[in-house]
Amino acid sequence: MAGVVGPGRGAEELSLLEKSLGLKKGNKYCSQGERKIPVLQTNNGPSLTGLTTIAMHLVKQAKRDQLLGSTAEEKAIVQQWLEYRVTQVDKQSSKEETRIILKDLNSYLEDKVYVTGNNFTLADILMYYGLHHIIADLTVQEKEKYLNVSRWFNHIQHYPGIRQHLSSIVFFKNRLYNAH
Repeated sequence: MAGVVGPGRGAEELSLLEKSLGLKKGNKYCSQGERKIPVLQTNNGPSLTGLTTIAMHLVKQAKRDQLLGSTAEEKAIVQQWLEYRVTQVDKQSSKEETRIILKDLNSYLEDKVYVTGNNFTLADILMYYGLHHIIADLTVQEKEKYLNVSRWFNHIQHYPGIRQHLSSIVFFKNRLYNAH
């Protein structure tokens, strides 16, 4: 399934992130264990393990620290959503768990442009990659039910350099079936 990311596809996501940060492809990723935890073998030093650990390392390598948050509060919110991504989004296994995640995220995003509020961060990128396969499977009615998630997702997929080869998700704003 080309163009799909999500749980167990950490190495692919990290390659996408690397490219979106403008880093030269040079890092080698492999997956470890049954859960396919990504591992980065660094040239000089120990290997790094885990999607968010490696992602934060890449952001620092690219000297794009603003993606980790600019205030102490924003940094904590980025950290919180990176943790949410690996503990909740990647672990969901049923339609019901997916529905709860989308419902919670939809409420949270009600008054926000980005996950941290007004600034685009690494949390937006990794949540986008983690939710891509879920949003791709939603019906038009489901996308309308989670309007804030749809608005946020559509915004992120059009952010320069983020989507790359991933399929573009279409969001219809068609209200014909509600007409009297």
